[in-house]
Amino acid sequence: MAAAGEAAGAVPAAGGVPAAGGTAGGVAAAGGGGRASGGEPGLTISRDEWFAMVAHCLGAFPEEGCGLLGGHPDTGTVGTCYPTANAAASARVYTVDPRDHLRADRAAEARGESIMGVFHSHTHTDAYPSRTDIDQAPDPSWHYVLVSLRETQPVVRSYRIVAGEVTEEPVRVIEPLWVVEPAAG
Repeated sequence: MAAAGEAAGAVPAAGGVPAAGGTAGGVAAAGGGGRASGGEPGLTISRDEWFAMVAHCLGAFPEEGCGLLGGHPDTGTVGTCYPTANAAASARVYTVDPRDHLRADRAAEARGESIMGVFHSHTHTDAYPSRTDIDQAPDPSWHYVLVSLRETQPVVRSYRIVAGEVTEEPVRVIEPLWVVEPAAG
């Protein structure tokens, strides 16, 4: 049985690989248009980009992994995950490498996207922003995604941080959209 706020068949709060159209880390499932059911804002990410984000964090272990999310801020839809180096090279804090940030910003712009968020891992704590994360949150319009590696299965959660106030938001994982052009003939 799904917990309050979860859709039937959603990934339990313990984390794990989300089913397409399901949830990540127990965050509520959603409808379309960049809005969760009930109309609240949230983050929508393709399963491929979700895997890229989690794989980067696992690959950085025992240090914190980090990266940027490019996409469409008006809908909360992630188009591209941009893994970056952790310039802090630490298991307790992260700093997105400035050169990687610039490359991601340029690549997102070339794709018609904007940098709309940041992700990083917590190697031994829950997927909730630390005091340092909150104090260093650079943009109130960004999505702040945490990947906890504390348990066997990674747990992914997303937050908005505005003036030091942390609000969790739903994360929807969807199948990638494929556009197939008809053959010329």
